[in-house]
Amino acid sequence: MLQYREGDFIAFEELYRRHRVGLYRFIAWRSPRADWVDEIVQDSWANLHQARERYQPDASFRTYLYQIARNRLLDLLRQQQPLLAADMGTGTDGFDAFDALADAAQDVVTPETAFDQKQRHDSLHQALAQLPGEQKEALVLQQMNRLSLEEIAAIVSAPVETVKSRLRYAMRKLREGSLCEQG
Repeated sequence: MLQYREGDFIAFEELYRRHRVGLYRFIAWRSPRADWVDEIVQDSWANLHQARERYQPDASFRTYLYQIARNRLLDLLRQQQPLLAADMGTGTDGFDAFDALADAAQDVVTPETAFDQKQRHDSLHQALAQLPGEQKEALVLQQMNRLSLEEIAAIVSAPVETVKSRLRYAMRKLREGSLCEQG
């Protein structure tokens, strides 16, 4: 990013190559409307370009980029759906099952396996949809985008301890939901 800030547009191509999928995934999981995802991602890269000369490496580049995208999503929510914007808000134990479900959605071997994995993937999406916005956001950033607690805290403008609490509550709710479905 420092090279790009100085006008090296080849450096931008590398930034885009490294972060386009993660950024898209972050917004796709967070956006309440699928038709906003492409717009937000595109606006995020455009905003990055416009702000490149002011970039200061206070946090990781990924944190900086995701914060731009999150702010754009919040702007859209405030413009279009004020109630959802209010929901957005400003330990790693137990994540094995979450990782397994997310990974399972990617590996399709047979039609039966594909169907089973789709059902689990759909269940995961339904469970995530039931979480409060702040908890879902923290969980997606950690599990889908592999961000550290400190990076998440920087993106959502919250203390690390608050992020830990959101993750803990999210996992508890996901576990409770899966126990209810089994029983």
